[in-house]
Amino acid sequence: MTIQGTKIRRVGILTGGGDCSGLNAVIRAVTRAAIIQQGIEVIGIEGGFDGLISNQTGKLTIKSTKDILTLGGTILGTTNKGNPFEYRTRDGNGDIQVKDCSQKVVDTFKLLKLDCLFVVGGEGTLEIGYKFYKKGIPVIGIPKTIDNDLEKTDYTFGFQTAVQVACDAMDRLHTTGKSHHRVMILEVMGRNAGWIALEAGIAGGAHIILIPEIEYNLGNVVKKIRLRANGGSPFSIIMIAEGAKESGGQTVKAQGAKERLQGVEKLGGVGFYLAKQIEKQIDLEVRTTVLGHIQRGGSPNSFDRVLGTRLGSFAVDAAVKGKFGTMVALKTPDVVLVDLKTLAGKVRCVSKSSQLIQCAESIGINMGRKAM
Repeated sequence: MTIQGTKIRRVGILTGGGDCSGLNAVIRAVTRAAIIQQGIEVIGIEGGFDGLISNQTGKLTIKSTKDILTLGGTILGTTNKGNPFEYRTRDGNGDIQVKDCSQKVVDTFKLLKLDCLFVVGGEGTLEIGYKFYKKGIPVIGIPKTIDNDLEKTDYTFGFQTAVQVACDAMDRLHTTGKSHHRVMILEVMGRNAGWIALEAGIAGGAHIILIPEIEYNLGNVVKKIRLRANGGSPFSIIMIAEGAKESGGQTVKAQGAKERLQGVEKLGGVGFYLAKQIEKQIDLEVRTTVLGHIQRGGSPNSFDRVLGTRLGSFAVDAAVKGKFGTMVALKTPDVVLVDLKTLAGKVRCVSKSSQLIQCAESIGINMGRKAM
């Protein structure tokens, strides 16, 4: 929705959900574009939406953001536990209590005299942002997630850096796997969408790639390993997303994890689970590496620095034009605006018939559904 005649004097920006490389590039771009081009004051909101519940904020300036382009994480802090509409806390007994704190966010927004709120996050954070837009807060979304699972945008910043980290790890596993004639399993993030595993697996020369969208058949996986061993290559590299599961099975939950405040079960361990399955059927050593939060941390690569900068700058331009209730998105080669209500809360998964999967299988990569 476009609000005509709105003079933007003061804006707020928050980062929600899991951290990733490129968040600070966005914060820097929003701050610089707002101040340099428009003379707008920028307020940083700390800890995602929690900062609007507790009024933890601070002024952002060109000076305070001058050295953060290459810095990983987010200088504002973030959380994936702070949904104000279902705010979860633990009482004295350790039990989870849920209450609606959304009006407190609206009140703080008004108290700060903000004219726009930039919400930087993935599908969950943007869904919350859209709910606040419907409650009257002028919101513009900026897409962030290492999983690249947001609708209406070609890429989200953070994804390409995560893929590069996973690819670098796979390069190292190749050398040790080949030297010892081992099956090397690399477990990467990807609860519902296998974009990281798929792209990093192709780039890193994986022999088997297992993603959440395609339930894997253990017999087909083992057959691929045996074919390689019998053909003179007694080692195999497997890339697996944390949300992958065996045909007819369930996703593997992290052992010993207590109930999480955000109400989402913690995944982890599918690589070790697969290793035990393989070892029962084939006489090769199997080793598992879980990449974990290494995918989220560290300096963003050049692609994510440029994309984050473009999205942040374009978001300021959209705010000045009063185009609220939207998200800035990459539609190569341009950055465009899309309606938040068409994507909030939606996850973009890998299509089983996608060209990427066709490409992988055409060069002999086993996707778990067919022996190659």
